[in-house]
Amino acid sequence: MVIILNIETATKNCSVSIAKNGEVIALKELNNGKYSHAEVLHPFILDVLNEANLTSNQIDAVAVSKGPGSYTGLRIGVSAAKGLCFAFDKPLISIKTLESLAYAISVDEGVIISMLDARRMEVYAAVFNKNHDQVRDIKAEIIDENSFAEYLEAGKVTFLGDGAHKCKDVITHKNAVFVDDKFPSAKEMAQLSYDKYKKNDIEDVAYFEPFYLKDFVVIPEKKKKPTF
Repeated sequence: MVIILNIETATKNCSVSIAKNGEVIALKELNNGKYSHAEVLHPFILDVLNEANLTSNQIDAVAVSKGPGSYTGLRIGVSAAKGLCFAFDKPLISIKTLESLAYAISVDEGVIISMLDARRMEVYAAVFNKNHDQVRDIKAEIIDENSFAEYLEAGKVTFLGDGAHKCKDVITHKNAVFVDDKFPSAKEMAQLSYDKYKKNDIEDVAYFEPFYLKDFVVIPEKKKKPTF
């Protein structure tokens, strides 16, 4: 029996699960439109452990969503995961955020494009076939009316994730299908992390860093006009 704690903080959905042999036995998540991870992540970890009637040292591994996604969200999730691994001498498993997001749906034909919002009309996107095999690398790209044309001309394309919502008015091809209200979740991480555990596909806890895809950019605040 393999028990894995899964942590997902790449988007506004703060999500934690406990899985036994790839099956979720406890899940706690919050998506309130805010980045509340710093406040709720550790209480969520305690909640799922209590629900599963487990202690931290009884888990076999910790899995964390590796990105891309929110810079701050990823830092919080990875820091928590690494801290648990160090404290209890457990292996660390990383899961591609866009891959676990793709597993939130099933399709009979065409491809799945999971995408996360990356400000303005830019998204982080990856393409998967109907079996959830990744068929195109993750990219940061500006969306326009020609985006993903090669896939849309070939057949049905299902878009999901918080980056898909802003594409509806731009990508209007007849083969485009948009799925609302799907976010990366620790629920979909469960089977993926179990598969990696069985292959001993683990990270170096000391040196592991999130996959940001783009450098973090600080946007300076506008200077306030002096008042006299």
